[in-house]
Amino acid sequence: MTFWDRVEAELNFQDKTKKELAIITGIKEHTLHKSFERKSSPSAESALKISKALNVSIEYLITGKSSETETSEQQKQIALCKKYYELIQQAERLTAQQVKAIENLMKSF
Repeated sequence: MTFWDRVEAELNFQDKTKKELAIITGIKEHTLHKSFERKSSPSAESALKISKALNVSIEYLITGKSSETETSEQQKQIALCKKYYELIQQAERLTAQQVKAIENLMKSF
């Protein structure tokens, strides 16, 4: 994953748009759009603004690894939240019939 892939994943997780990110950071929406498109490396200043806006470390956005100040338990909880958030998003696209089938399947365990 690239810096911009992680930013996009974080935006999705936080239910924010690129437009909101542009407003929060003060970075022009057009500039952000082009950066996402080109996957170009952001300036240090832009990376800092984006990390603050998303409340994640720059290290995470650049490397995909959490900062050393986060404990192993915190990292596990964050990963778990993101995993279940993705599952919830998928579940919201199911039909009522599909949901009922899954509920029945889960009751059988």
